[in-house]
Amino acid sequence: MEQPIWNFEQEPWVDESPDETSINLRAYFDRMPDEKMQQYSPDWTDDRVVEWDGNFREDGALMIACCERDVDVAEYRRVLGQARAYRDRIRGELLPSSAVTK
Repeated sequence: MEQPIWNFEQEPWVDESPDETSINLRAYFDRMPDEKMQQYSPDWTDDRVVEWDGNFREDGALMIACCERDVDVAEYRRVLGQARAYRDRIRGELLPSSAVTK
């Protein structure tokens, strides 16, 4: 498996003490294509977010490997916002200027 260019998983933790689930959620976002992540809108309903991602179970939790606990849509949105801010900050360093879009 090819490793992603992003390394949000290793970014400093600002607002929480990480556990296995929060680390794996960051890794999940590292593997999300940039084009897909840029499609996300914070204005979407929770149902739209679940549909867009496509990896939520019927009980509303994200299907993610090696988790100690469930990830709900609220946590998903919070960490996705952090992942997007991380990518916006470093995108120009990692991608050729022709691939940088907003």
